[in-house]
Amino acid sequence: MRQFTAVVNPSAGGATAATALRGVARLLREAGAGLETEHSGSLAHARELALRAGERGRVVLAVGGDGMAGCVGGALSGTGTPLGLVPAGRGNDFARALGLPDEPARLAAVLLHGEPRAVDTVEVTSAVHDRTAVLGSVYAGVDALANRHANRSRLLRGTAAYYAGALRAVAGWRPARYRVTVDGAEHSFTGYTVVAANSGYYGFDRLVAPGARIDDGLLDVVMIHHAPRRLFFALMNELASGAHVRRPQVRVVRGREIRVEADRPLPYGADGEVDAVLPVTARVLPGGLRVLC
Repeated sequence: MRQFTAVVNPSAGGATAATALRGVARLLREAGAGLETEHSGSLAHARELALRAGERGRVVLAVGGDGMAGCVGGALSGTGTPLGLVPAGRGNDFARALGLPDEPARLAAVLLHGEPRAVDTVEVTSAVHDRTAVLGSVYAGVDALANRHANRSRLLRGTAAYYAGALRAVAGWRPARYRVTVDGAEHSFTGYTVVAANSGYYGFDRLVAPGARIDDGLLDVVMIHHAPRRLFFALMNELASGAHVRRPQVRVVRGREIRVEADRPLPYGADGEVDAVLPVTARVLPGGLRVLC
């Protein structure tokens, strides 16, 4: 029977993570699995806890949203340690890409009996990130600003927080001049953002890269060019279905290594965490992680 170590940040998302784990934990223990819980004080601490658990041969459960999933999954990238997800965040975008169930009994069944699936991870390099692995996407521009505002919101949650953050970000946005290098080919344009997507979803259930696959060894690079604000908000609404990629202001290319630069120090985010500015390089690590799904 599998032995699990759940890594939880009790200060993130109020009691949501603890509540999500409680329901699944009871079912795992009733089935005879071993489960221990480690509480992290920060994402850096969560990485340490995940690595220690993996060294002891345990399956590591990341309990939380995309920030926790990316942090723990990134730490385990290349180690061979299986990762399980207990989604308990605002977006849960990587869990959605994996097709994980929300209902505790079905999720517990996946964790107990699911086969580890090899998925790609993304290595991020910048002045702040030293070859740090993440799971879902790296994005640079107005969406990084929107996500920063959403994460700091105390009144709104989920999609509402993201839209409010987006309104605030777009209202003060000045079009940026980007230089994006994809496997050696340069793409220069003026616009709103660049997204290097391993998973199709980001930003609280927005389907930014409908063609992205988490196990194809490639990143989908979505470049949103300049457009009037009215048109940009229409495009934002189309992110719910992925229809935005049909607009002429949106270009999608694929590659293994992407470097993003701009004419000013724009913020970029990775798996929901925003703490750095451009330039940044993202490189796919094919089959870097084993995930229960």
